[in-house]
Order: sequence, then C-alpha cells, then structure tokens
Amino acid sequence: MITAASLALLSAGAALASPVLSRTSLERRVTSAPVIIQMFEWNWNSIANECTEFIGPAGYSYVQVSTAQETIQGDQWWTSYQAVSYKIQGKRGSRDEFRNMVSKCNDAGVQVIVDTVLNHMAGISGGTGNAGSGFSQYTYNNLYSTNDFHYCGTQGNAILNWGDRWQIQTCQLSNLADLKTESDYVRGQLANHANDLLSLGVSGFRLDAAKHIPVADIQNVFSRLSRQPSFVTSEVVGDGAPIAASEYAGIGQVSITRSFEVLRDAFANGKGLNSLQNYEGNNNVPSGSATVFVTTHDSERGGTGGSLNYNSPNNAYTLANIFLLAYPYGTPTVLSSYSFSNGDQGAPNGGYGTCSGAGGSNGFLCQHRWTPIAQMVKFRNAVGNAGLQNWQSGSDNQIAFDRGNAGFVAINYSGNTWESSLTTALPDGTYCDAISGGKNGNGCAGAQIRVSGGRASVSVPAYGAIAAYSGTKL
Repeated sequence: MITAASLALLSAGAALASPVLSRTSLERRVTSAPVIIQMFEWNWNSIANECTEFIGPAGYSYVQVSTAQETIQGDQWWTSYQAVSYKIQGKRGSRDEFRNMVSKCNDAGVQVIVDTVLNHMAGISGGTGNAGSGFSQYTYNNLYSTNDFHYCGTQGNAILNWGDRWQIQTCQLSNLADLKTESDYVRGQLANHANDLLSLGVSGFRLDAAKHIPVADIQNVFSRLSRQPSFVTSEVVGDGAPIAASEYAGIGQVSITRSFEVLRDAFANGKGLNSLQNYEGNNNVPSGSATVFVTTHDSERGGTGGSLNYNSPNNAYTLANIFLLAYPYGTPTVLSSYSFSNGDQGAPNGGYGTCSGAGGSNGFLCQHRWTPIAQMVKFRNAVGNAGLQNWQSGSDNQIAFDRGNAGFVAINYSGNTWESSLTTALPDGTYCDAISGGKNGNGCAGAQIRVSGGRASVSVPAYGAIAAYSGTKL
C-alpha cells in the first residue's frame, strides 16, 4: 500500500437539482475578488452546517470539498485519492448527504467545488471500497478493465524520467492505475462522473493531478458536460519543461505550487517580504488564470517541497495568509484542516468538522474562522479589483501598500514594533484595524488607524499586521 510519502508526488500532480437559488443568482453572489475555502477531509454534514453558520455570512464565495467518489478503505487522508468507483458514497457520507450539503451551501450563497480525480484509479492490488464495491487493480466494479489503462513499459509502469512529457502523462504516479484518457470510452465515463456531480448542484471542480493528463483529453471530457462549470482549477505542480502550468489555463484556472513557494521563501528562507512586490510576476501565470495558496494539504505535510504551515514560527502562516488576501493576484484558497502528528493521519472526530468561535475544536483548526483571515476576506470583498499602489517598506521585512483608495495593509515580519507614518490613498478618518477585529458597534474591537492628509499613523506589532478598508471606518 502506498503511503503519504510516496503520494507526495501526486501533487508534483445537467441543471441544478431542485435549486434554492437559481444559477444566475448564485453566480451574482460570487464577488469580483472571490475566496475559496478548502474544507480538507470535512464530511458532508459538517460542511452543510458550517456553510450556513459561518462560511456564507463571512463572505466566502466557494467551498472546495474533498473527493466524493468511492475510494479504498482506510482512515489515512491519501485514501481519498484512490478511486474504486464513481458512486457518490464514502467515508464523508451518503449521496443524499452530499446533495443536502450542496443545497445548504448554495442556499447560503456559497458555491461548491469538488476535488475530482480523473487521472487514475486505486493503486493497491485489490479489496472492497468504502461503498462496498469489490475491485482489483485494473478491474473496477464493471467500470474499467485492463484495456482502459496505460502500460508504459518502464519498471513497474512508473514515471522514471520527470523530464519526459510522455512518461509524466502515460506512466503510473505512485502505482496509481493510470487511465487511458485518450480513449473514447474512458472519456465518456469521466464525463458521466462529472455530470453526476453537476446534477447534484456542484458548481466547479479542482482537477487533481491534472498535469498527468494531456490538456486535449481534459478538454474533450469537458465538451461532453451537460453544462459548463462556473469554476475549474487544474493542479499543476512545478512550472516549466517539459510541462508548463500555463498550458492548462485554457481549461480554467491553474493551481500552481510556485505561489506558496514564493511565500515560503519570503517568510522562511530569507528573501524578505519586500521581494513580494512583484508577486504576480514571480508566479509566471496571469492573475485571472491563477489559484494561489499559502499551503495545501500536500505541502503542509512536506509534499511538493513543503510550505508554511500552522506550526511555522513567528506567526508566518497567518501573516502570509494576510498578504495573500490583500494582494491583487489570483483566486486565494484558505486551507481549513486539522492538526496531525504524522503525515498519514486522517481527519479527527470521524471527519465531522467542528469550530468554536474564532477557532477550532475536536482536532480541527478552522483556519477560515481565525480573526485575521476572516477579516481579510471582508477586506478582499471590499476592495474588489482595485489595483496595487503606494508600495513602501520600512525594512526588507516590513511592507505596506494600498488597494486603490479602498484598502490599506501593513505587515511587520520583524521582532520590533514598526512605528511609522505611511503614505495611503484612504480618505481621512479613523479606522478600526481589521486584523485585531474590526468594528465593534460604534467602536473598535482592537487597535485604531488614523489617516490624515494622505498619511496613516501606524504602530504595527512585532510579527503582526494591521489593515483598514471602508467598512472599518468609524
């Protein structure tokens, strides 16, 4: 059986059913600067509750849920990427619970994106899936047989040369049975799976290991859909020869590992925050085609070269999320996950995600509720598409900038308080600092920021940040 360590390479890889909101009204409720939450390994009932209680009211546009198809049995997180059939049934709940979750989220104005496995099937010798389907490798529940998979002729049919496009898109990734996606039959089955999800009200897809599927094959599958999804992002690990992330931009957006590598290098590897001024240029994919992260479920476990994570020192994880949500580049994804003591560990509490106030409970972290992150979602919604201006720095690790005249943020990744008077386009007035809680009735939950004559008087805590926008003005 493959382990989390071997699966680290995976990242190196009909109308709505009884809708509460029409499709048009749902799309209107996606803001001009949407934010995604990746609800990693949360089960369907807990996501339904969280959409209603917090995600919708907080202004998130999308919730990305874990894989919905039947997979191999096991509590480890990576079992979710070893498909056995396309039944919507598994460790996160039943088909009816999935449908209810989508309906509840849609009713809260939140669209649902499903992490979808099109590249492969399970990579173990055989067994029974978590919905009762028997299988052996290359023979799956009367769905696929041996003729539906690639056999590339390398040792163990494995990718041996990561500089060879043909091997990357034909050979097996970590022993996972590689589907023959150029086959008309296979394309039809993949389209049936995607159409089934769309019929249940799903709005979009995150295409797992998309780099391992030729673009033309994905495009053919999508040409067979009953309606086109409103959001698609393709996981493409790495950028450049032999496969560039930009190749997949014609399908939708591209989930690029470089986005979190740049943040990791700025905060943890000595490049300094001032290096982030050209964050878009550092990622090599235009803003409208990029899905960006501080971390993913793979990278926080050390996969794809590693990233910042919730245990990173000096508040780096939270500060990087503040930057990501403040900077006008791409569609940010906030990971909402759980604490773990080893890289294989699956979700606690039976996968039922629970939060408490501005944090998590029962092993779940609920990063999407952390006050600085939730407040910066409001910031992003408020500033919309306003451009970056007035970039300034006190040192390489002290930066500030405006989003047009609608928002201002300052980040201090140093051990001393940053006292300064900084240029801003915000109108004169007194603003509540969003990072420490924003407005509280007629006052502020935390600090205040005073703006006069195009200058903001700031006191930014060590390893802290401040932010203001129109909605925080007293």
